Amino acid sequence: MSAIEKGSTVLVTGANGFIASHIVDQLIQSGYKVRGTVRTEAKGKWVQDFFDNKHGKDKLELEVVPDMAEKGAFDHAVKGCSGVIHVATNISFSKNPNEVIPSVIAGVTHTLEAANKEPSVKRFVFTSSSTAATNPVPDKEFNIDESSWNQVAIDKAWADPPYTEADRAWNVYGASKTQGEQAVWKYVKESKPHFVCNTVLPNANFGPILDKSQDASTAGWIRDVFTQGFAPQLEQIPPQWFVNVQDTARLHVAALIDSDINSERIFAFAEPYNWNSVLAAMRKARPDKKVPEDRKDNSKDLSKVLPKARAKEILKKHFGQNGFIGLEESIKANIQNL
Repeated sequence: MSAIEKGSTVLVTGANGFIASHIVDQLIQSGYKVRGTVRTEAKGKWVQDFFDNKHGKDKLELEVVPDMAEKGAFDHAVKGCSGVIHVATNISFSKNPNEVIPSVIAGVTHTLEAANKEPSVKRFVFTSSSTAATNPVPDKEFNIDESSWNQVAIDKAWADPPYTEADRAWNVYGASKTQGEQAVWKYVKESKPHFVCNTVLPNANFGPILDKSQDASTAGWIRDVFTQGFAPQLEQIPPQWFVNVQDTARLHVAALIDSDINSERIFAFAEPYNWNSVLAAMRKARPDKKVPEDRKDNSKDLSKVLPKARAKEILKKHFGQNGFIGLEESIKANIQNL
């Protein structure tokens, strides 16, 4: 029994984004209609065209919300929706925490407030991040669990200026996701909304890019390495866990519709990778293509993600999958059209 009826409308914020567009796809495939928000009409054009062509013209409608940090930003968009998935975030990668973190927290809060004013909303899902739990720490064994929070990123992000450290932007991003998710649970505790709330924490998302105009987030890393080789900023990205973006989207759908998932943090971590394992997967998928040579640094992510079993259980229950989609299949899908 689904917690929200099939055929009802789900609000997805930031619908033109890489993860959000896959969530839209999985929701429609699961029998729901979607109202997506975009910042401008131009950003939404490919989204509307893509899903109209794939699923028909009555499955997706878009609404322009120029600034999620503006109070009441989502009040109109949420009208009549049975569920809300808040994906939109600040991905400017500014090194100044004041330019990122307050807007993320405001966006989360305003979406929750809008949902709480709309009686039809039964379920709410927030797209958090692996960086809300931890930064990648190569070659160190440690456990990640439901109580893990990335205090390191918060401390480094809010350290005194000047904002010039090389890793400051990543820590600002990590702190925004940490404090954004913490704002969700604070709101739930203090405001006691009438809907159920869950969060999903994906690590680096690889897999199919729906439209070439997307910046494609972490899947853009794979695309760029395959087509251009290693830029300095890519070489600096440490080994960590990955997840196929379709699995991330499926976990969002399950968190939205499964009445047995209640106030949970769902960890979307498939398996650890480093650049050499990615390059090996590229060579296997496309033996016709010259792929960059292996990196000298072969360090690995040795962390243990204790809640991974719960996510696998959810994928099995709702989608019949025996675990997460693997790295080789994900890399193949990521570069199939290049």
